[in-house]
Amino acid sequence: MISFLEALSLVEEKIKAINYPRHPQRLYQPIAYLLAMKGKKIRPVLTLLACNLYQTEISDAIPVALAWEIFHNFTLMHDDVMDKADVRRGQATVHKKWNENTAILSGDSMLILAYRYIAQSPAGHLKELLDLFSLTASEICEGQEYDMQFEERLDVSEEEYMHMIRLKTAVLLGACLKSGAMVGGAGKEDQNRLYEFGIHLGIAFQIQDDLLDVYGDPVLFGKKTGGDIVCNKKTYLLVNALNTKNENERKKLLWWLTINDRPEEKIEAVTALYNTLCLREKAQQTMEKSYQKAMQALELVEIADDKKLILKNLAEELLNRKL
Repeated sequence: MISFLEALSLVEEKIKAINYPRHPQRLYQPIAYLLAMKGKKIRPVLTLLACNLYQTEISDAIPVALAWEIFHNFTLMHDDVMDKADVRRGQATVHKKWNENTAILSGDSMLILAYRYIAQSPAGHLKELLDLFSLTASEICEGQEYDMQFEERLDVSEEEYMHMIRLKTAVLLGACLKSGAMVGGAGKEDQNRLYEFGIHLGIAFQIQDDLLDVYGDPVLFGKKTGGDIVCNKKTYLLVNALNTKNENERKKLLWWLTINDRPEEKIEAVTALYNTLCLREKAQQTMEKSYQKAMQALELVEIADDKKLILKNLAEELLNRKL
C-alpha cells in the first residue's frame, strides 16, 4: 500500500507537470496559481488510495485523480467570486489577485481541463467514469444553488442544510473514492460502500469546517475566522440558532443579521450566542454521528482490515483539525 504522503507527492508532481498553453497568460496563470496553493489535496489522494486497495499499480487512476482536483479547484475559484472571499489557503483569491472576469473565465477553462483528464481514463471504465463525473458535477451545482437560496431564508431546517452539504461537499469525496475503486477493479458493492464512506466523511468534514470558521485558529485554518458570521452564511451553527426555541436569543440573532458595519462586534456577539445555545457541542455530536456512519460503511468493504487502516487514519486526521 502506498502511504498518504506518497500519494500526495505523486499528485503534486503531476500537477506541477501540467502543460498549459503559453497564451493568453492571464487565462492560464490563475489556474496554475490556484493549483499550486498549499493543501492536503484530499480528493485526488483518496482516488489513488481507493485504487490501491485493489491493485498495486495506480497509474491508470492518476488522470482521474487529477480531474477531481482540477474540478474541485474550479468550484473554489467560482465560489470565491460568489462569496466575495479575499483569502484562499492563506493567499489572495484569484478574483482579488486578478479580477472577477478572469476568475470566471479561468474557472471555466479549469472545468474543460478536468474533462480532458477524465477522458484519459482507461477505456474499459470511461463511460462509467464520465457518467459519475457529470452526475457529481451536476449535484455540486445543485448544492451551490441551494446554498445561495438559503442566504435569502430564515427558516432553513437542519434536514435541508444536511441535504445541501451532501450535494455541495460530500458527493465529491464519495465520487473520488468510488472512481478510484472502479479503476482498481473493485466490485459494484465495494464501490458503493466506499462511496457511502466518502459521503458521511464529507458531511462530517463540512460540519467541522463550519466549526473551524468560528472557533478555529486562523493560522492553521488558512483564512480569517468569523467570515461566515459576517456575511450571514447559513452554516450548521446558524441554521440551528435560527431554529432555537429560545425567543430572546433568536431576537438577538435576528438583529445581528441586519448589522453589516460592525464585523468584529458581530462575530463576538454571535459566537457568544452560539455558546449560550450549546451549538458547538451539538455540531460536534452530529459530526461524530456522521463519522461513525462512515466507519460502518468502511467496515463492510470486503478487503483486509490492514488495507482499510490508511483510510481510517486519514478520516481521523481530517476530523481532528484544530479548533
